Amino acid sequence: MTLRIEDKREIVAAVNKAASGAFAAVVADYRGLTVGQLTQLRTKAREQDVYLRVVRNTLARRAIAGTSFEVLDASLVGPSIIALSLSENDMGAAARIFQDFLKDNPKAPLEVKALSIDGKLYGAKDIDVVAKLPNREQALTMFASVLQAPISKFARLMTSVKEQKEAA
Repeated sequence: MTLRIEDKREIVAAVNKAASGAFAAVVADYRGLTVGQLTQLRTKAREQDVYLRVVRNTLARRAIAGTSFEVLDASLVGPSIIALSLSENDMGAAARIFQDFLKDNPKAPLEVKALSIDGKLYGAKDIDVVAKLPNREQALTMFASVLQAPISKFARLMTSVKEQKEAA
């Protein structure tokens, strides 16, 4: 199907707008996925505030030009689907969507090509690391537990000292 120049400009503008506000990007080869699987992927993406789009490589290159995701140019070869994490509170959402999809559909032919966070390029093998990044709420919880640990240890120490003095 041939796209008119106006349609191509709209696609480039839409992807560029999403990429300009995104925090992470994942490019994958979707060749061989069924329509149902793509629909499932898109549904999960909408739920987690991820912009997901199948886009021609030349249009994708133009759209990400001038953004921090320009490093993904070399990975835009063959059929590509691009996912952009739009939420500042959950930067690993795009990677997590693909990872969860592959866990649910182990025989699916989806193949992650590359990832990018803050202008740095990561290989497909790093998807586990990026997908395990905590969202904002999880990070704050971990931070609070780190702050609380010394205080609780000190309180336990004081309690044990008190119990030893009472026993003596």
